[in-house]
Amino acid sequence: MEFLKILTDPAIIIVFLTFFGIVTYYLKKINLINRELLNLLGFLKRFKKSDLSFRFKELDAVMSANPYVANSWAEFKNTLMFSESLSLKDENDDMVFQNISQSITNIQTTVDAICFFNEESLVTSKLNYKFIQTAPTLLTGLGPLFTFLNIGIAFGHVDFSTPETTIVSVSGLMASMKIAATVSVLAVSASLLFLLIERILYNNKCKIPLQEILETLNKLFDNISSEKFLIELLKETKIQNNNTKNLLSVMPAQFKTAMDKSLSTILVPYLENLIFGLNKLQEKTVHEQKQHTDVVDDLF
Repeated sequence: MEFLKILTDPAIIIVFLTFFGIVTYYLKKINLINRELLNLLGFLKRFKKSDLSFRFKELDAVMSANPYVANSWAEFKNTLMFSESLSLKDENDDMVFQNISQSITNIQTTVDAICFFNEESLVTSKLNYKFIQTAPTLLTGLGPLFTFLNIGIAFGHVDFSTPETTIVSVSGLMASMKIAATVSVLAVSASLLFLLIERILYNNKCKIPLQEILETLNKLFDNISSEKFLIELLKETKIQNNNTKNLLSVMPAQFKTAMDKSLSTILVPYLENLIFGLNKLQEKTVHEQKQHTDVVDDLF
C-alpha cells in the first residue's frame, strides 16, 4: 500500500509520463526512417552495374521523385561521369566505334557516395536528433528537480512547537525524503533505459540499413579519383587527335575521287557536247563558204 502511494506521487507520475512520451516519439520516428531506408535499399537492389547505363533514367526518375533522398541524389548525380563512345574511321575508311577509354565501361563517380548518403542526410536530419540526444539529460534532470522540491516542501511543513507536532512533522519529512529518493532513482533509471533502447534501435533500424545502401551504391557506381579522371580526359584528347589525323590523311584521296567523279560525270559530257556543237558550226560555215565560191565560179 505504501509502495502504491509512492508510485502515485505527482513527481513520479511526471517522470513516467515524460519517459513514455519520449520513447513513443522516438519509436515513431525510428520506424518511419527504417521503412524509408528499407524501401530505398529494396529499390537499389533491383539494379545491376551491367545494365545501369540503360536503366539510369528509371533510377533517376524514382530517386528524384522521392522526397526522402531527392536532395542527396541531386548532389550525387552531379559527380557522375558517363561512358561515351566516338565514331572513328580507320585507315580503310571503315566506320568503327570506340569508347573514350577502355577502362570506362559504366557510370562512375568522382566522389564517394558516403559524402551524400550518410547519417546526417538520411537519419539524423529526419529524426530531430538534437532533441533525442537531450532526452537522457532531461530525464536525469527531473530527478534532482523533484528531489529538492520534495525536500523543500517537507522542511516547510516541519513544526517543532509541541512533541506531537514534532513527531508528525518528522514522520512527514521521512516520507517526503523516501519519495525524493525514489524520484531520483526512477529518473536515472529511465535515462539509462532510454539510452539503451536508443542505441540498440538506432544501430539495428538505421545504421545497418544505411550501411547496406552505401554498399549497394558502391557496387553500382565505381569510384574514380580526380587524377584518374584527368588521365581519362587525356585519353579522350588523344582519340580525338587520332580522329582528326585520320580525317586529314584521307581528305586528299577523297577530294581526288570526288573531282574525278565530277569531271567524268558532268564536265566531260558537257565539253564533248560543246566540241560537237563547235564542229557542226564549223562544218556549216565551210559549207556555206563553199557554196558562195561555186556561184562566183559559175559567173566567170
